Amino acid sequence: MEKVMAAKCSVSFSSYGFDGLNKSSSISSNNDFASRKKNLNLRLLFLPSRRLLPASCKIQQRNLSSHYKRQLGKKPPFERIRTRAKLRPNSDNESEPENSVSNDGDMEHTANHEKTFEDNVDTRVDVEHIDESNSGVLSASAVDANRDVDHAEIALTKALAINGEQLSGVQPEDLICMIKTAERNILLLNQARVHALEDLQKILNEKETLESEINSLERRLAEADAQIKVASEEKVHAEQLEDQLEKLRTELINRGGSGKSELELYENRNKISNEEALLARDAHVHSLRKEVDSLRTENLALKDDIQALKSLLSNLKNTDERIVTLENEGSFLDASMKELESKLSVSQQDSSNISTLKVECKDLWEKVENLQRLLDKATKQADQAILALQQNQDLRKKVDKLEESLEAANLFKVSSEKIQQYNELMQQKIKLLEDRLQKSDQEIHSYVQLYQESIKEFQDTLNSLKEESKKGISDETVDDMPWEFWSRLLLTIDGWALEKKLSNNDAVLLREMVWKRDRHICDAYVACKEKTEDEVISSFLRLTSSQPSPGLHIIHIAAEMAPVAKVGGLGDVVTGLGKALQKRGHLVEIVLPKYDCMQYDRIRDLRVLDATVNSYFDGKLFQNKVWIGTVEGLPVYFIEPHHPNKFFWRGQYYGEQDDFKRFSYFSRAALELLLQAGKKPDIIHCHDWQTSFVAPLYWDLYAPKGLNSARICFTCHNFEYQGTAPASELTSCGLDVHQLNRPDRMQDNSSHDRVNPIKGAIVFSNIVTTVSPTYAQEVRTAEGGRGLHSTLNFYSKKFSGILNGIDTDAWNPTTDMFLKVQYSANDLKGKAENKDSMRRLLGLSSADDRTPLVGCITRLVPQKGMHLIRHAIYQTLEMGGQFVLLGSSPIPHIQREFEGIANQFQNHEHIRLILRYDECLSRYIYAASDMFIIPSIFEPCGLTQMIAMTYGSVPIVRKTGGLNDSVFDVDDDTIPHRYRNGFTFTAADEQGLNGAMERAFNLYKSDNETWQQLVRKIMNIDFSWESSATQYEELYAKSVARARAVANRT
Repeated sequence: MEKVMAAKCSVSFSSYGFDGLNKSSSISSNNDFASRKKNLNLRLLFLPSRRLLPASCKIQQRNLSSHYKRQLGKKPPFERIRTRAKLRPNSDNESEPENSVSNDGDMEHTANHEKTFEDNVDTRVDVEHIDESNSGVLSASAVDANRDVDHAEIALTKALAINGEQLSGVQPEDLICMIKTAERNILLLNQARVHALEDLQKILNEKETLESEINSLERRLAEADAQIKVASEEKVHAEQLEDQLEKLRTELINRGGSGKSELELYENRNKISNEEALLARDAHVHSLRKEVDSLRTENLALKDDIQALKSLLSNLKNTDERIVTLENEGSFLDASMKELESKLSVSQQDSSNISTLKVECKDLWEKVENLQRLLDKATKQADQAILALQQNQDLRKKVDKLEESLEAANLFKVSSEKIQQYNELMQQKIKLLEDRLQKSDQEIHSYVQLYQESIKEFQDTLNSLKEESKKGISDETVDDMPWEFWSRLLLTIDGWALEKKLSNNDAVLLREMVWKRDRHICDAYVACKEKTEDEVISSFLRLTSSQPSPGLHIIHIAAEMAPVAKVGGLGDVVTGLGKALQKRGHLVEIVLPKYDCMQYDRIRDLRVLDATVNSYFDGKLFQNKVWIGTVEGLPVYFIEPHHPNKFFWRGQYYGEQDDFKRFSYFSRAALELLLQAGKKPDIIHCHDWQTSFVAPLYWDLYAPKGLNSARICFTCHNFEYQGTAPASELTSCGLDVHQLNRPDRMQDNSSHDRVNPIKGAIVFSNIVTTVSPTYAQEVRTAEGGRGLHSTLNFYSKKFSGILNGIDTDAWNPTTDMFLKVQYSANDLKGKAENKDSMRRLLGLSSADDRTPLVGCITRLVPQKGMHLIRHAIYQTLEMGGQFVLLGSSPIPHIQREFEGIANQFQNHEHIRLILRYDECLSRYIYAASDMFIIPSIFEPCGLTQMIAMTYGSVPIVRKTGGLNDSVFDVDDDTIPHRYRNGFTFTAADEQGLNGAMERAFNLYKSDNETWQQLVRKIMNIDFSWESSATQYEELYAKSVARARAVANRT
């Protein structure tokens, strides 16, 4: 019967979808109601699972001992746990009534209800007299039921298979009904689970009471055992007394004689007393035996009760396990419900995408055919190239043989030429000594004459100065005032113009007088120091007159400026180039964001203007405070936005998620400042992607407003950082996305939905530069241009590379106060003393002064050649040198790697790694190092090689970018001897680095005099900004001249 019912459940399960099935069958009798109290009543609920789950369980009292029954009778019997999961089939008629099958119905009655089996039916199995045979039958039926449930699950899996054509036959309405029905079934299962948990709590409480009853019964059993033991001991003692009495009798009989009558009398008395004692003892023993028998019977009853309780406890444990499985099945139903919903959504998406995929497939086939044709052509070309390569290899082998023969021949020539050169050098030195002796005599005589003439000139100049002071010459310029004075005066005039205290025309005239360093305005400013501001302005207005401009008006808009806001080389360039152009007579101004993390102590005369600049962003106008101050003698404007996002109050310069918005906002605010201040610059110079927005903003928005006098110069310091962003973000600063997101304007070359600020600056600027000539050639290739090579090649006429310089006032070993001993090219003893001092400072061995010291100061990033720096550490140690590294990495895994190397050499006497940046220690390393290693993979310019040579450290560099433009190999015969200043290698591998280091070590150890000459030569090279500033000046002048010529023609 159960197999038939299980088969019907399987059919109903597969036809109605995801339904819960209830089956009930009862095995009970109406006549044996009393016996049912001793048995276990179970009801099994069959669910779609591989295990049987309990629906209810009732444990009734067993026939225990009388004492135990009295205690147990005071407690209520266990309540039946009724958990009915009324699961509805997946049918439209949801109001169909639920039918149930009676427990005492027969097979015929059950057969009558099979037609309505899709309704929810409770299944009950009353198990009578549970024994081993019944348990076996129950387990067999459970196995059969599980087998049938497995068939139902297989049917369900087939019915729910979702792939391609099968899913198309199922209507969405049917799926939705199935899902709703499954949700209702899950709700019913959850309610059943709640009832089961409540019943489980009651069972656990009854379990605790049963355990306490068992403990009390065990204690009573122990007491009964003790009483039996005492009774047995008293019986043994009575038997011993009887034996002693018998012995006494025998002794009295043996004595005989006159005492016989007395003995008999005594014996009779003893008999009477003994008989009484025996009677009393026998009665006591008899009562003890009865009590022992009763205890034994009760003990047996207790044991039976304990066994019954243990069986009940085992049933309780089984109930716990079944409840756990019920919870697992509930979670399984939840997961299956979610899978159905996800598969339904995926199927809908797949059906909508099939048509588009077909169209794309056709296009792809066409493209594949085109590619196949191209591949055939390419294979033909490749075959031709292979033939050419083979021919080239044969030629290469012949050339190698010829070179070997030439090298063998040159060896003999070199030896003879060296001897001749040595003789010639000795003769030259003798002649030089003779010439110096003659010159020294002449110089002494000339010094005497010069001294006499200088006395006369001093008297003449003194008289002329007196006369000039009397005449009061007022037309000459003032050269004895520092640049800070003129910058402060210029900022004061600009502040008056922004605060509307001066007209724009008067401000222009006063700026020109400051620009010329006119004595009139200098004297007026000095004379008005203690006067009020209105009096100073009125005195300045009396000085206004049209004056010709002495040079160009140049404004740098940048994100960095050394030393107040420096991250990399950009800050050094802005300051160094600005100072060099200022010395050449140009008016130079800087516009910076006002970061919260700037070094404010390096800004002189910092103050806020009593005026605000309004700029547009995100459809609104925002106010900006303007601060002015001087940095390294240059006038600087600091813009502080009043924006709710606090763009420049982040504790760092770069690296924020909204950098695109931050710097596009700043670029527009900077141009708004120039417009509202009435400035008419000749050149606006912007740097890197952070201020590249200036170029399109200037021509699209501000040139039509009247800020149209300038030419735009853009300098990219590293093409690896381009600041690309989604095109929609360009609208925030007011630019037209539809006009600019085009291939010929700002659209990124590798992604059509993104804009590239660097590309926009290249397109919209009049002058485009980078920081070295070699790097300018490298970025015009696909490998070096980072996607912009085609744009740079298209605009190659306005693109050039100018090698950066260094600030020789800041980097000068003769005046560097961070060094222990200052030194120069003419006196290198101080360099040796600094080397010894730094060795002691870092704990390195100083036993041998001639041990070469190799220095390296760098950011630990892949661009700098991490694998070559790592190799150089071990190679230096192997070649008998010392190595010092200073720097850190923003990349965590590289930082951890070098921390491991630092720990490895923590106490080593020749290797030291300091994984941080320390400016004082960096100057020490420059001064102490004999060699300086820079194995960069690519290097736009590089300043460390220039600083190292200024401090007398010979560079070992890879030939790339600015390194190739500033370091020339000492063994390269194609380079004039006067330009050779270091050791270079080409391939970015360990072999190339080893060759350069070996040549440097051999020269250092074998020829000290030649090494010292090399050190003096590199220290005398001019790496200042003078040459670079001249090239920028020429570019500026040509661009401005072309613009003025066009304006004159129109």
